Amino acid sequence: MTTPNKISSKLAVSIVLAAALLSVGALLAVSRSSAEEGRAVPAPAIDEPAAQGPAPETAVLAGGCFWGVQGIFQHVKGVSSAVSGYAGGESGTAQYEAVGSGMTGHAESVSITFDPNVISYGRILQIYFSVAHDPTQLNRQGPDTGTQYRSTIFPTSPEQAKVAEAYIDQLDQARVFDAPVVTTIEPGRQFYPAEDYHQDFLALNPLYPYIVINDLPKIEALKIYFPEVYREEPVLVTAAQTLN
Repeated sequence: MTTPNKISSKLAVSIVLAAALLSVGALLAVSRSSAEEGRAVPAPAIDEPAAQGPAPETAVLAGGCFWGVQGIFQHVKGVSSAVSGYAGGESGTAQYEAVGSGMTGHAESVSITFDPNVISYGRILQIYFSVAHDPTQLNRQGPDTGTQYRSTIFPTSPEQAKVAEAYIDQLDQARVFDAPVVTTIEPGRQFYPAEDYHQDFLALNPLYPYIVINDLPKIEALKIYFPEVYREEPVLVTAAQTLN
């Protein structure tokens, strides 16, 4: 896959890291050794009520670069779609170069469509807090810094907002993390899909240095901490577009 110049900053970081490790084999070794970076967190004490029918539900989450967050939820049973995009700002600035300035209000986000009869919203949040990112980091994840990489939940209903608020309070009260959870909750925000070249990036570029170092360990952590919901074959945006 040809990567546009728009992701050159991440490419530069990846090249430096890759050079230090000398080979793809070394990168893969780092990925495997980092698989324990996730953390077991308790299930939410308050969750949405059981689904009353087959209607799908959507969760919108931000936790650093959307490549990794999308890649994780594409491997979760009950998820029918995970789309990278932007949320928190206006439609006119929902494009990568503008969002990268950190001045648009947008965060790199993922819209997750799931079957609540298979997996609950609370379970989606448990995965999010456990393996998708570090919720104690303010405006940064890994090598990426700026408000566009903040930890944010964009609830799509009042019920989701209540579950998210209660869960963050639960995690803080239990001192699950070594620092307070800084995840914000921003209701009423529109989600805008990202450019095509960002979709399925992890699945299509598993040897890309940035992915190997920062995101493959998250997939390994998903297997370890959530084996009952992990599925080997990811659900891809490109596959859905082909079917349509």
